[in-house]
Amino acid sequence: MKKTKKIKHPHKTEYLEVMDETNRPLAIMPRLEVHRQGLFHRSVIVLAYDSSYRLLLQKRTKNRTVYPGRWDLSATGHAAVGESTFESAMRELREEIGIIPPALKLLTVIKGSSSTNFEYVYLYSAGRRIGVPAPNPEEVEDIIFVSKDDLGSMAREFPDILTPGLVYLWERGFLFPRL
Repeated sequence: MKKTKKIKHPHKTEYLEVMDETNRPLAIMPRLEVHRQGLFHRSVIVLAYDSSYRLLLQKRTKNRTVYPGRWDLSATGHAAVGESTFESAMRELREEIGIIPPALKLLTVIKGSSSTNFEYVYLYSAGRRIGVPAPNPEEVEDIIFVSKDDLGSMAREFPDILTPGLVYLWERGFLFPRL
């Protein structure tokens, strides 16, 4: 398996693979330009649960450029150039919440559209045996585990404290699949 490391540096440009409308690679461009132009690209979301089937949410730090201080799903990010979505999902789990699960299961791929910020979203589950999270303080301010009922209340009553992606997936029933 090829090792790819996404480097985060304030002065270093992050590049993404631009995809066509059928999710095939077309080009490599800077992340900011991909988002500015609304071009298709790939992202990953990983859902991690505890033994009671509560979903791990992370609170994004206030220094994050997108949705600072909001609650987000367990681990999220873009697929790096030359990296499979599985490798991206494992990297994001390790970088953001410090876990390496025994397995990942691809739950679905959501087609890129204006509703997904033109991202083909690869939704993975890390299951219920994730070990002890060790959040990265540069990216994650806090973590909580929430039940399906608690998350439903949060999404209905306080959607502004959640990332739009979390709300989008909640409203479509993706966050508590049968494992």
